[in-house]
Amino acid sequence: MTDRIPRYDLVARPRRLRTTPAVRRLAAQTRVHPSDLILPVFVREGLTEPAPLGSMPGVVQHSTDSLRRAAAEAAAKGLGGIMLFGVPTERDACGSAGTDPDGILNRALREVRAEVGDDVVVMADLCLDEFTDHGHCGVLAADGSVDNDATLEIYARMAVAQAEAGAHVLGPSGMMDGQVGVIREALDGAGRTDVAVLAYSVKYASAFYGPFREAVDSQLQGDRRTYQMDAANRREAMHELQLDLDEGADMVMVKPAMSYLDVLRDVAEASPVPVAAYQISGEYAMIEAAAANGWIDRRAAVQESVLSIRRAGADSVLTYFAVELADWFREENGLS
Repeated sequence: MTDRIPRYDLVARPRRLRTTPAVRRLAAQTRVHPSDLILPVFVREGLTEPAPLGSMPGVVQHSTDSLRRAAAEAAAKGLGGIMLFGVPTERDACGSAGTDPDGILNRALREVRAEVGDDVVVMADLCLDEFTDHGHCGVLAADGSVDNDATLEIYARMAVAQAEAGAHVLGPSGMMDGQVGVIREALDGAGRTDVAVLAYSVKYASAFYGPFREAVDSQLQGDRRTYQMDAANRREAMHELQLDLDEGADMVMVKPAMSYLDVLRDVAEASPVPVAAYQISGEYAMIEAAAANGWIDRRAAVQESVLSIRRAGADSVLTYFAVELADWFREENGLS
């Protein structure tokens, strides 16, 4: 019979570093700070009061006034950024409201910059899906497919319009081939070398986008599987990453986050630029639904879910929980 190993021969006992909350904080290898968080927000044209979203409890479509208040709160809480999505009242086949300087998203960007200045990073979603009457991320060819190159021409104009409206960072999310290079060229040509590009480099066709489509009143019929990535593919993410880096991406994104932590880890290990990940609407809604039914501890689940995204390698996380997480951080760290 093997003798029991004497206690003094156990070189390290990991449980010593788990004994109290203070010890666990000291030994923590990953943290979630408010400055790591980006709050996605929706602003809908024509609203005078915020409109709650049924599939995303606690999230609203903002009016211009409530958006300004949300932006001011994000700055006051020390969040890293705020990402704006616009919901227009009128749509057409080319998404004209997206390039219109007076379109809802560009107006909202001006309002937010007027409110917060440079106190928080103001980001704009750069995509046509909110603005087209067919709901795709680009204009359509005669056969109904998305015309990549015609879409890029519009993206270039959108980029300049959003930069002039006040965005610090543009987030091209359409997964069009060559979008980062075209946007960078348009910005530089307009003298806006100061505006950064957060490329949605690795964006999967996901079943978890459903609540977001309510949030932007999406007109989509069908899916986007011909241009968003296949959930079965992991190595392909590295190819998409390299293409965007070669085209000049300042930051890169993995979306969704929670179902793709393996991909996020790969990207984080390979990327020389900051990596963001988006905890998307369906991931948010699942936590809210389970918590509402009493199946999970809501606060613990929210914190664990975002911590896992940071642990996998994300430098920043887009999450609808951003404000609450910032409040909890201050509470747990004894900050006023």
